[in-house]
This record gives sequence, structure tokens and C-alpha cells, in this order.
Amino acid sequence: MRLRALLDTDALGLRLLGGEDELDRTVRGVMTTDLRDPSRYLAGGELVLTGLAWRRDASDTEPFVRVLANAGVAALAAGEAELGDIPDDIVQACARHRLPLFAVNETVAFATITEHVVRQVSGERAGDLAAVVDRHRRLMTSGPAGGGPDVVLDLLGTDLDLRAWVLSPAGRVIAGSGAAGNVLPAPLSARLAGEHLAAVRTGRRGPHRVTIDSATYSLFPIRTSGRGAAAASRDVRESVLSDWVLAVEADAGDWPEERLDLLQGVTQLIAVERDRRDAARTVRRRLAQEVLELVQTGAAPAEIAARLRVAAPVLLPGLGTAPHWQVVVARVEWEGGEIDGGPVTQSLLEEILVDPSASGPEPSDRIAVAHTGDEAIALVPLPAVPGEHEGPETGLLADSLLASVHDPLSAGLDGDGRLTLGVSASVHSAEGLRGALEEARHARRVAAARPGRVCAAGHQELASHVLLLPFVPDDVRRAFTARLLDPLREYDQRHRAELIPTLEAFLDSDGSWTRCAARLHLHVNTLRYRVGRIEQLTGRDLSRLEDKLDFFLALRMS
Repeated sequence: MRLRALLDTDALGLRLLGGEDELDRTVRGVMTTDLRDPSRYLAGGELVLTGLAWRRDASDTEPFVRVLANAGVAALAAGEAELGDIPDDIVQACARHRLPLFAVNETVAFATITEHVVRQVSGERAGDLAAVVDRHRRLMTSGPAGGGPDVVLDLLGTDLDLRAWVLSPAGRVIAGSGAAGNVLPAPLSARLAGEHLAAVRTGRRGPHRVTIDSATYSLFPIRTSGRGAAAASRDVRESVLSDWVLAVEADAGDWPEERLDLLQGVTQLIAVERDRRDAARTVRRRLAQEVLELVQTGAAPAEIAARLRVAAPVLLPGLGTAPHWQVVVARVEWEGGEIDGGPVTQSLLEEILVDPSASGPEPSDRIAVAHTGDEAIALVPLPAVPGEHEGPETGLLADSLLASVHDPLSAGLDGDGRLTLGVSASVHSAEGLRGALEEARHARRVAAARPGRVCAAGHQELASHVLLLPFVPDDVRRAFTARLLDPLREYDQRHRAELIPTLEAFLDSDGSWTRCAARLHLHVNTLRYRVGRIEQLTGRDLSRLEDKLDFFLALRMS
């Protein structure tokens, strides 16, 4: 209910003392208090009733009103029975904090106001619920004109006062209720997506409830109708990294069955929109598949170039300049079972390639991803800037692609899945695509040789010695590092000598005694003593290039 409705009810004896512009605020509940700091009992949206027993003098007013405003209460109603007229300091403090203030006539009991608010809120919620269900039914049958996820979430916001967002598995905000969809911080959305993926992987039934920074959220899976009822019988790993999630800022554990059914209906409606979105990607996916097949079968560059000329207007509408192209290869692999990872990897790669700051269900209209087996391959156009030379840093970078999605996807992969990704350099012609594809595949294999659930490698790393290290057999790696580094580690443990950090700093300083000593805040003689001890324990000579290189590789592989 609205504050305006309370003011218009004569039996409540309320008189407005300030906040005329805030009378459309929603009242979600009522609380009576005379505590100086009632914040622990406030959830936001309450009408707070007080007899002013907390006020000894005017200095008590500002802290009390500030607590209410920060908690997001709807209004303050102060009784006149104790002090008569409400003191001016309370009126002024409420005005400063834009908190509506009512005076309660001494003839009206707080219990009367409480009973009225509880009855009205409960009755209006029931009526709103029925209205929303009816609107959803109409939307579900109205086809494309029924509105996207934002329309549905706006209904939840206006009719049920629920803040809600649709999130991708990578934590990107796809839609939100009203203005709230624009203010969900990226770290929070990524955390919510990760919590949802972790809950799904452990087999918990939705909605999943999680508390973050004193706010409780309920997470409802959105499973597309394209997977149908058979989805329940499939391995959860086939869809966990591609399904959206509806995050509602509320504790669904206290909801009646009717409201839970309503939210399930909302997820079904959003799933319809997801299916429409996927259908719209069909053309781009088909173009990518055709180009990929031509490249892999060794088609003539002229034939590939012709297909690219067809693809460019679709992927870069309105752009007259021929683009450069980049290839990104990704693979999701699961331990202990034959899981078809191709379609999920395709959907996931489409999401990863979207700018993390982009919102809305379809910001990826310039991305074309195909899949073959468990591998997804993206053909990414990069607009060529006239007069600008292509450089080694042109286009997408592997590490930046996974920076914002690493944590939630790691939760979805849990303990038995891996996502590996490789990125090619950009090429400006059809002749370079085959090389770009092989480069991206080789970079992905480099990423796969690294530890971790989510790994990426780019073309920049293929020209470095780092490329060779992941392919050293484990037994050779262990023997090599143990022979060189174990004597130093054991000495450090016994004497706290910090020989390993000294060795790392010495090599990073290119063997310069003065730079290394300054970096470690040591006297040069102390540094010479430590290096001498390293050489004595290992039988190596750090003045020799070969021994420096062996130590360098051992540190990198350890």
C-alpha cells in the first residue's frame, strides 16, 4: 500500500508534517519502537511508529532519523500523547533526510494503525498477485509483441515491490526491474551467478537462497523450453554453464506456494524470450559454421573471401570498411563421463565474448560462433580503422576475456570440469584464417596444460619460452625442480635464510648486484653471501648463463 492511502484514512488520525513529495512510497510493513537505534529490526519499507520515549533532548533526534533513513523505512509516525506537538527538531531532521513524517493523534492507539496496515498490505498483495498472474498468462500467449524480460521484471517491481534481475551464467545483467537493473554492481552479479552455479552443481533444488552483505537473494533457474521437460533427466553439466538465472532480492523461504508458482511462471516467460534470442543467432552461427568448414577443408582463399563478404554485413551492419578477423577457440571438458560439451561451449563462448559492461539480452550481434565436437570456434570481426597499422595488441586479449567471468564459471565447473580458451592474432584477409585457427587451437592447448578450472592463452605467448614449459612431462618437471630447488627450500626452512626469494630477485635483476641488493634492501656483501650459499648448496655457478637459465626454468616450473 502507499503512504497516501494511510493519510486518506480518517480513522487512523494521521497528520502530515513533512514529505508531501514522498507520499507514493510503498509501505511493506509496520513496526513500533522507542529504541534509540532500531536498525537491527528494520528491513526497509516499514511505517515506524514511535512514542518518542527515546528522545531526551534535541541532540538525540538526528541519529535516530538517520538510522531510519539509512534503513530505507517508508515513513515515521510520531505519537502526540507524550509531548503534545511534535518537536521542530524532529520535523527538520526528517526533512533533511527526505523521510515523510506523520503526527499520530493521542486518541488513536498504535495497535489500531498496526492492524490496519497489516490487513491492507496482506489484502493488496493477494490482489496484486492475482493481477500479475493474469498479465503473465496474456504475455505468455502474445508472441513477440508480449515484451522481453524487462517488461516481466517491471511487473514484479510495480505490482509486488520485488527487485529482480536476469543474469547470465557469467554474471552479466541481462535485464532488471526498472532502474534497479542498472545499479546491480558487477561484483555482486558475478557473486550471485557463482552462488547459483555452485548450488546447481551440488544438486540443490531451486530457488537457492543466499545472503550477501545482509541482503537475502533468491535464485530461480531459467531453463529454456528448447531443452524441454527432458532437461530434468539429463546430466546437469550439459546446461549449467548456459542457463540464465532470475535473482530476486527477497527470501523466498517465507513465501506461500502461490507466489513461488508465480515466480516459476516468470522464469518460463523469460525462457521463451531466451529461445527467441537463440533463434535470432541462427544466421550468425550458420555463417560461422560455413566459413569454418571452408577453412578446415582447405578451400581456396577466394572462396573463403566470398563467404566473408557475405558475413561482414550481417556481423558488422552499416560498416563499409572490410574488417580484420580474430579466431577464438574454447572447450569445456568434464571428468568421468561422456558429456556433449559442444552446444554448451558455443553458448558460453557467445556470452564470454560480450563486453561485460553491456546489458540486455542481445548485445552480441557481432559475434559468430560454431561448434564441432566439444570445441566451439568464434569468428570475431574487428573493424579496420583507416590509416591504423595492425599491431601485436590488436583485438581481443585472452586474459581480459576471462577476467570478469573467472569466479562464477569456476563455481559452475566445480571439481570436475575445465574451460580452456585460446585466442589468435588478428588477420586481415581470408588467407590468414587457417593460420589464425591453428594458432587459436594451439593457444588453447597451452591453456589446457596449465593448472586451474578456467584458463586462457593468447597468440602473444606462442613466441615465448613459456610455450614450452607446460609440455614438459610431470616426472621430468619434478625431478628437474627438485634437484635444483629442494636444497634451497630445506635450507630456508631450517635457517630462514630466504635463499629462494633472493634467487628470484637476482634473476629478475639480470644478475645485477646493485639492483638486486636495492630491491631486497640488503647490503651487497649480504647478497654476495646468499648467492654464494646458493651456489654451494646446488653446485651451480650463477655467473654462467647455462646455470642461470636452469634456475630460471626451475622456478617457472615449480
